[in-house]
Amino acid sequence: MKKFIVSSDSTCDFYSDFARAQDVRTIAFPFTMELGGAISEEFDDFTGYAQYVDFYERERKGGLPRTSQISFERHHAYFCKLLEEGNSILHVSLSGGLSPTADIARQAAEAVMREHAGAEILTVDSLSATIGQGELVKEALRIRDAGGTAREAQARLAEMTRHIQHTIIAYDLNFLCRGGRVSRAAAIAGTMLSIKPVLTFTEDGKLTVIEKCRGMKGAFRYAVERMKKAPRREGADWFHIVHTDAPKEAAQLADLLEQTFGIRAEISIMGPVIGSHVGPGSVSVVWESEGERIK
Repeated sequence: MKKFIVSSDSTCDFYSDFARAQDVRTIAFPFTMELGGAISEEFDDFTGYAQYVDFYERERKGGLPRTSQISFERHHAYFCKLLEEGNSILHVSLSGGLSPTADIARQAAEAVMREHAGAEILTVDSLSATIGQGELVKEALRIRDAGGTAREAQARLAEMTRHIQHTIIAYDLNFLCRGGRVSRAAAIAGTMLSIKPVLTFTEDGKLTVIEKCRGMKGAFRYAVERMKKAPRREGADWFHIVHTDAPKEAAQLADLLEQTFGIRAEISIMGPVIGSHVGPGSVSVVWESEGERIK
């Protein structure tokens, strides 16, 4: 039996060489960057680490990135192209709580199936982003490579989404202010006090601020306590740290988590879509818990 195709949008934050090696298909989010009066139109399809670093350097210099959804037309063309490789596809989207892209992907998949007899295009709203979404895709890969079906993977991922925990530590409040999540006055005061806002995903996949810690060390201690509050699922031998050009701080958090839990986290850099909203200098930890998503 031919294996199903595993697909996602680019906010799963896979490095391009990993996606190729694991045979994952991705569709890239568009974004614009305004810097020095010039606006460039770009895609989240970076192929080298230096491109990620350059993106965050431009943010630090005052660059203003703006993200947008992936259109119905692009999803439709993308799914039609994938059907040239096989008639069964599982596609994992960015959280519907952040973007209508998940719903657009579902609508496009349904339209393509009506047009192509025998096609099976199943979609999953990750209720997550960045490497939390990526871990769902990795689970789909495990099921695919073990000989499972796309429907079996869809059912497993629908259950797994409720157990993916995120602790997202932003460097300061300024980028959240740009996105309208905190006021300008709060951003100024918080920056003066070295306040590190901590965010997570709600049950319906929306980002929300859950705590404001004094300094990175305080935020790291809070991250450890959240992992203790929502212990990793038995048998889930992974957790992941993703940063926005903050490798030193990511390594410090990995050291603390390893000392506490005895497992070394995998570390990677975040892509530009979610990175646009949290800004450079952020560090996040993602894991799969035994219980459902906590606040």
